[in-house]
Amino acid sequence: MNWLAHLPTKRTPWLLFTGIVFLLEVTALFFQYQMGLAPCIMCIYQRTAVLGLLGAGIIGATKPQSKLVRTIAYLVWGISSVWGYFIAREHIEMQTTTDPFAFSCEFEPNFPAFMPLHEWIPSFFQATGDCGNIDWQFAGLSMPAWMEILFALFTITLFVLVITRLLTKKSI
Repeated sequence: MNWLAHLPTKRTPWLLFTGIVFLLEVTALFFQYQMGLAPCIMCIYQRTAVLGLLGAGIIGATKPQSKLVRTIAYLVWGISSVWGYFIAREHIEMQTTTDPFAFSCEFEPNFPAFMPLHEWIPSFFQATGDCGNIDWQFAGLSMPAWMEILFALFTITLFVLVITRLLTKKSI
């Protein structure tokens, strides 16, 4: 337990986390540009949540010995992974509903007016696909189902790290 409690205070685990999340973003771009799978609005939101995880990793790696830096990284990590989980869950419901009027898929991301990412970087944030389509599956699970699993794993990992740290070190 002590070993696990020390991980967040070291740079290497944060860099490893950042690398894993970066590979998820690269994989998303591979699916989009090499496999020709058009991202829908829910995919773009999940991609944005993964960017939040990337930001958390970068923040945590800057100064992992600092309690303030770790706390900010944990907050960004938690918000991003939980938000991503709920977006993926909703996306799965859109794909599996039998009622065609139950969900509607927007065509333009609902980013804040001060930060229209889909206009600034359309090649990364523009949605061109349909949320209800299942264009890719692996082991019987669609892409949002895999993302739901990944976001759940990221959330559980954060929970385990923080709880272990609180129990052994009495500090975040």
